[in-house]
Amino acid sequence: MRIISRKTLKDFWEKHADSEPALQAVFHETKHADWKNFAAIRTRYRSADLLPGDRVVFNIKGNTYRLIVRIHFKTGIAFIRFIGTHAAYDKIDATTV
Repeated sequence: MRIISRKTLKDFWEKHADSEPALQAVFHETKHADWKNFAAIRTRYRSADLLPGDRVVFNIKGNTYRLIVRIHFKTGIAFIRFIGTHAAYDKIDATTV
């Protein structure tokens, strides 16, 4: 998959250093993945949740952080829509970011 944009993740882990290993792992696994649907994601990430608009929520570092990615399955592009603490996630509308 092509990921737009790694810089968003990098900017986040520079502020929250403890998130870097987990975000790096998700980035590299996603980059090499060939997900055709949410079920394919769920086989690897059991705690991932599907939201409207093909948005997927990943729990990062034991649910300390949340990552929302909008995935266009046909073209194989993953758009990073949000990365933040669990508290910050609770303050947004995850279905519209």
